[in-house]
Amino acid sequence: MQAVVISFLHAYANPGHELRAKEIFLATKADWQVVASHEVVREYYEFERTSTAVVQGYLQPLVSRYADNLTAKLAARKFARQTLVMQSNGGLVPLPQLGGRAANIVRSGPAAGVMAAARIAGEAGFRSVITADMGGTSYDVAVVIDERPNIAETTDLDFRVPLRLPMIDVHTIGAGGGSIAYLDRGGILQVGPRSAGAVPGPICFGRGGTEPTVTDCDAVLGRINADNPIGLKHLKRLDIGAAREALGKLAKPLGLGIEQTAEAVLTVVDHVMARRTRLLTIEQGLDPRDFALVIFGGAGPLHGAAIMREVGIRTMLLPPHPGVLCALGCAVADLRYDLSRTIERPLADLGTADIDGILAEQRRQGLDLLTQSGVGIEQRIVTHAANMSYLGQIHSLRVPVEAGWSTGRLQQAFEDAYRKENGATLGDIPIALVGLTTAAIGIRRKHDAGAAAAIQSRGKATASGHREVWFGGWISTPIYDRTKLTPGMRFAGPAIIEQADTTTVIEPGMTARVDPFSNVLVEVA
Repeated sequence: MQAVVISFLHAYANPGHELRAKEIFLATKADWQVVASHEVVREYYEFERTSTAVVQGYLQPLVSRYADNLTAKLAARKFARQTLVMQSNGGLVPLPQLGGRAANIVRSGPAAGVMAAARIAGEAGFRSVITADMGGTSYDVAVVIDERPNIAETTDLDFRVPLRLPMIDVHTIGAGGGSIAYLDRGGILQVGPRSAGAVPGPICFGRGGTEPTVTDCDAVLGRINADNPIGLKHLKRLDIGAAREALGKLAKPLGLGIEQTAEAVLTVVDHVMARRTRLLTIEQGLDPRDFALVIFGGAGPLHGAAIMREVGIRTMLLPPHPGVLCALGCAVADLRYDLSRTIERPLADLGTADIDGILAEQRRQGLDLLTQSGVGIEQRIVTHAANMSYLGQIHSLRVPVEAGWSTGRLQQAFEDAYRKENGATLGDIPIALVGLTTAAIGIRRKHDAGAAAAIQSRGKATASGHREVWFGGWISTPIYDRTKLTPGMRFAGPAIIEQADTTTVIEPGMTARVDPFSNVLVEVA
């Protein structure tokens, strides 16, 4: 046994018994990893608190060993700088603290991409964006409003295991470049979630794949340069013939040609991604026309234009290096620690001193964690929020608050937020303070995610060549080298942009221009 998880029913209110049990376990065997539920999340949701503690207990030994091994290897190579790791809340944590916060890194990869997309979009003047990351196996989509990603309080992991920790609200579906196209029992064309993965991968990669994937369809339709495969050192040219042969087997029962079948596969996967994008916008009362789409990932720019068109988004932003944007997110993020505590009392029964005492304790804990991190930070920011509801309601509403507010001010803030969310309040029904949360953020020294160019080009961009690309029919399409696109250049679709980490498709009826930060902005003409 490597880890012990302790979870008592009311430990959120009084953690004394959990702490005593932890002492007993450690006295029995000092090298056990012992996790007390209140140390992971101090809230009254007993099932969610327990499941989150179990995730922490499962991961803590693994992550602790990883952190120790990485620390030793870096020391052996005389690496003298600090090592920070991304968390699921979009903040960083120093490597020595990683084991104790193992559950906080469950979905850190997608969170890093959202943080980078929000940063780049903000610099370019887009404060509210939809971020979309399409890689080899999945499509991750999130919403950023006023440069702040939406944060989910609870996230269901696989097998519907709830994780009660603040995480950037990223929705993931099985739609990527390696997603396999097939006919279901009813003869309906489906794409994913099953994926060819890296091995064997798409058929055109020549690694033994036998089932057609999204990438195979992009290659067959000329959207990917078959003569210059990205990242395939073993292959000088994509095997378009093998991909066409596999698509032919899929096309026969559909009664379609090979190109039409490939186009149908792309239409299906684009529709699936657009549907999930609408779920986070239209179905949440948000108008996609008020957002720009930041598309990234190795496969994202191939499909961004189709998603943009189907959802009704007006502008798409392509960062300079879409294929590695998640790595940039790790570089630009700040430190962050989230603390929470259940109160569950009528607001009328509380005084300002009661609330301020809890907020002060959380503030102290957060600032202590920032200090213990040992990371050089330029500014410390502490924000508070209150989870509130009308008595009898199951769901609460999170409201930003400040220390020192009277209970009357808290009530007014809740009623304003409730009215904005639901159109009206519930009148004189008493209000409950469900819980208080605090975020302690350590702002690191900022670097521009993309330096603005001092010299701007004029006029249209010059194509490096042309290629036949399928857009409902074969069209001779200009091909642009991303490294030669400079700020101020403009061009119209259809067009293909090629670069070392991805390929971008710009559909007919769209225009593109390069902004001062070297982002490519695509708009519907």
